[in-house]
Amino acid sequence: MQTPELDVSEWFNTDTPLTLGGLRGRVVVIEAFQMLCPGCVLHGIPLVQSIQKTFPEEKVAVIGLHTVFEHHDAMTPVSLKAFLHEYRITFPVGVDRQGVGQLPNTMSRFGMRGTPSLVLLDQSGRIVVHHLGQVSELQLGSEIGSLLTRGAASVTSNPATVNQSEGASGSCNV
Repeated sequence: MQTPELDVSEWFNTDTPLTLGGLRGRVVVIEAFQMLCPGCVLHGIPLVQSIQKTFPEEKVAVIGLHTVFEHHDAMTPVSLKAFLHEYRITFPVGVDRQGVGQLPNTMSRFGMRGTPSLVLLDQSGRIVVHHLGQVSELQLGSEIGSLLTRGAASVTSNPATVNQSEGASGSCNV
């Protein structure tokens, strides 16, 4: 499944706005989070920070997507900037543009049902895995390694499948 483009109102930790089209040729890890989501803070963000440190930037791009569907007044870009500094988050983070309904635009386009959500794209820009909730570091490393080894071929997961960790502690559902 080809990925829709991100709809971001503001970027942090990058000098130029990112596009998924501009990242073709690399595996892309998108971590959708809310800074007040316990599962995001305890599991999702540390996981992608580990991915960023483990894999070479020219092969694996890590992107954060701050996708707010609750507590809007508390999770402003000013608060996000302080959050990124305090948690020493260095990967690029985009603020998902608010849609007409409850869900932000990119979250809606990707069919995300809550946070943390992790979307993995192959080198041609296709969604190959979509996780909701806590993801095993070993599992995700295997999925990324498989994509790097096979090029743009699919990993073993069904691309239309959302892998949800049942009862994941601290996940925030829509």
